[in-house]
Amino acid sequence: MTEKALRLGTRRSKLAMAQSGQVADAVSQVTGRPVELVEITTYGDTSREHLAQIGGTGVFVAALRDALLRGEVDFAVHSLKDLPTAQHEGLVVPAIPEREDPRDVVVARDARKLTDLPRGARIGTGAPRRMAQLNAYARTHGMEIETVPIRGNVDTRIGFVRSGELDAVVLAAAGLNRVGRIDEVTDFLSVDTVLPAPGQGALAIECAADNASLIAALAELDDPFTRAAVTAERSLLAALEAGCSAPVGALADLPPLSAPLERGVPQAVGQIVKEMRLRGVVGTTDGSTLVQLSTTGPVPETHEAALALGRELATEMLAQGAAGLMGERAQ
Repeated sequence: MTEKALRLGTRRSKLAMAQSGQVADAVSQVTGRPVELVEITTYGDTSREHLAQIGGTGVFVAALRDALLRGEVDFAVHSLKDLPTAQHEGLVVPAIPEREDPRDVVVARDARKLTDLPRGARIGTGAPRRMAQLNAYARTHGMEIETVPIRGNVDTRIGFVRSGELDAVVLAAAGLNRVGRIDEVTDFLSVDTVLPAPGQGALAIECAADNASLIAALAELDDPFTRAAVTAERSLLAALEAGCSAPVGALADLPPLSAPLERGVPQAVGQIVKEMRLRGVVGTTDGSTLVQLSTTGPVPETHEAALALGRELATEMLAQGAAGLMGERAQ
């Protein structure tokens, strides 16, 4: 007799379905059970407002979590950057699988790179974080650009470029990788130019805290390095008391492995890494003021050590005036 299928709660977007499908296959392999996708519409999917207006934090997550708590699904897959930093009572995240490429990318007309865009280029993005850093980069490199707030899925956003409405859009590499459209990228942005959102490129697999057997099975998909890195990044975000739509960028990486990753080469296997670097940035969306700092410490061995790394950098950033740059504070 075949075991009952596990129900995976997912958002309906093409990207969410693609990443949930990949997780479903992996969960099937470790549990030996079939996994069926249960499509759930979230407030963030139906609202046409800009993320900064609807609060950003949790708008793509609440409906999935409600379904989990009601027992309508067994586990859910989230883009980690959409997950509020506060732990949800009754739920746990037993797995954060190995992270995809965390970088932001440009899809521009005429296969242009960021530095080749025409004077006055209109660049679309839904993220104040990207606006702040793109505008700051333009200021320091003598470029004239206009950042335009946009919403919508990958098709919609790239459509703005194809139709000529925008000169370029900035998206996450991970999302384009997962929907098989990475070949449309015209420029990969170095993290020195634009730091990604905390947790960008990583997924969180969440389930009920009282389902011990499922927690144990899902935990096999957890990647300890990714978990340590995103825990430090999200700890920085939480300590800044910023929501996921605030203009905060953060990336924890392992310096010896970062260079090949930046060139699109998978992480070097078997290299002993002892240090983790955490970089953070917060700025005004016009790019006129940025607070950008980094810290390096031993690779966190525990959850508490990863949290401490993020808090430590946040404290330094707040001392340099980060709080006044964020506009909205998390409620």
